[in-house]
Amino acid sequence: MEMSPFHVDELAAQSLAHQGSPGAGIRAFMPDQHRNFFTLLPYLFVATADASGSPVASVLHGLPGFVQSPDPTTLRIDALAAADDPAAAGLQTGREIGLLGIDLSNRRRNRANGKVTTSDERGLTVGVAQSFGNCAKYIQTRQATARFRDPAPVERLAGLDDAARRLIANADTFFVASRSRATIERAGGLDISHRGGRPGFVDVRGDTLVVPDFVGNRFFNTLGNFLGDPRAGLLFIDFATGELLQLQGTVAIDWTDGVAARIAGAQRSWRVEVKRGWRRQQAFPFDWNFGDYAPTTLATGVWSHNEDKRETMASSART
Repeated sequence: MEMSPFHVDELAAQSLAHQGSPGAGIRAFMPDQHRNFFTLLPYLFVATADASGSPVASVLHGLPGFVQSPDPTTLRIDALAAADDPAAAGLQTGREIGLLGIDLSNRRRNRANGKVTTSDERGLTVGVAQSFGNCAKYIQTRQATARFRDPAPVERLAGLDDAARRLIANADTFFVASRSRATIERAGGLDISHRGGRPGFVDVRGDTLVVPDFVGNRFFNTLGNFLGDPRAGLLFIDFATGELLQLQGTVAIDWTDGVAARIAGAQRSWRVEVKRGWRRQQAFPFDWNFGDYAPTTLATGVWSHNEDKRETMASSART
């Protein structure tokens, strides 16, 4: 029998969700289609770990071609994280890393997880241990145009302030970094994933976020990691201003539909207690034109008590 591509906590999450997948398409190498895809991207989402081992979600960027694949198990990334990016410390030789290539213009996305094999003054090289594609569900299309931005000094947050809550409450997209527990070696490591929905799909309650879990690919990479290590890194983007909001917190999963039943399309939910954050204004050097919502997004809802706070979907399209 072939060995499962999932680690034990991912399999446990599939069992708790009463869903599962054979993991078709999860490989120990990148097919040529994925390798070529990465070379077309001007941005690449990354998961690293800080000195305490907590996941950090971030994004690197450059001209298309700043990511190259010299062979099916290698990605060369000619970009560096800003010195004040909390993810920077994890982009060093020997560290685990999770990568998400996503083209927001056409909803294509591919994942690659592995280890940093070398790092230098120009960037880093990643040895890929696991590669797989993801479906286009819940991805809102946006067209990016590169532009110069002058990043402001990082602002450190002990929790969520009003500006952070507004950004999250109006977000239709965010990214989540997770990691398997330390005792897992095969199929473990860091991972970064996309989450999307209508503006208002993430509920903000003080320093607590409640995230609905919509129907996905049934891999349960993120929730499986949370079973073993409940620490999470989140990344929210203000596409109008280039602001990046990075958060760290701890996760509790509600496997019942008690909370999830309050939002259309959700099968379960997870709650993040935010412990700290970083606001980096003008840090993402692109202008964005909103395209459209994914059909799967339009089939989902927002938290009922947020309905009177939401702008219409047409007006939100201005970003």
